[in-house]
Amino acid sequence: MAQWNKNEQAYRVQDTTNFEVVMLADENGNPLNSYGAAANIPIAAGLLTGYSHINKFGYRDTIAGSWQTIWDKAADYAYYAAATVTAVADNAGDNVTDDGGTVEVQGLDENYAPVTETLTIGGAASVAQFSRVFRARMVTANTGTTNADEIRIKNGVNDVAVIIAGAGQTLMSLYTIPAGKTGYLMKLQGSVDANNDALFRLYARPFGGAFNVKGQFGVFAAGFNYDYPVPLRFEEKTDLEVKGLSQNGIGGGAIFDIILVDN
Repeated sequence: MAQWNKNEQAYRVQDTTNFEVVMLADENGNPLNSYGAAANIPIAAGLLTGYSHINKFGYRDTIAGSWQTIWDKAADYAYYAAATVTAVADNAGDNVTDDGGTVEVQGLDENYAPVTETLTIGGAASVAQFSRVFRARMVTANTGTTNADEIRIKNGVNDVAVIIAGAGQTLMSLYTIPAGKTGYLMKLQGSVDANNDALFRLYARPFGGAFNVKGQFGVFAAGFNYDYPVPLRFEEKTDLEVKGLSQNGIGGGAIFDIILVDN
């Protein structure tokens, strides 16, 4: 590499070949680690303008005998037109009520822009219109440390998210890329809770299109863990889901990581 002699204001005679060095840096010029998981710490810390990350994790107590979404409910996930949502406690007649606690709902509005709103359980509907709900979490609980019974986030009479009793947060292996962003899928994992087999599929649906399989993985007891050497790219407003299939009545979960980049 060429070396410059500051005192003589000239290259050293034996080092006159120029090489270009490319370095990743943050907006203040600080070098970034560009190898391994540590390379993504600046993204998690919000230091890279235009970049963000979402980690989605889901679980289903019983994986169905047909292809269905890995989430908190024993049914395939369904999508509905944008509307206000409510938080309702399924108190199950056990003399405890989660009513009056609060839950944060995360999703996309009618324009597919990110929206977050905190609702009172058993209280008024959201101010925002939600076209997608991909996460909900307990903020305050009046039944102890977290929810005593199921909390359902409803679009009309339809469940768009469910927090199972005692979990404090949804378990939903689904996500929609917000408007104005492109998603890059970095990692996908799946596992089962018994010494048995199941199949997992990653599905994607571009805006206005149909769901397509983007990967299929079979597991037996140990699960799978796939790092994409070249990330899968998904346009704005693309719906992503992990679905499972098993004839053995077993539970299972799936996790995926996406880096979001502003368009």
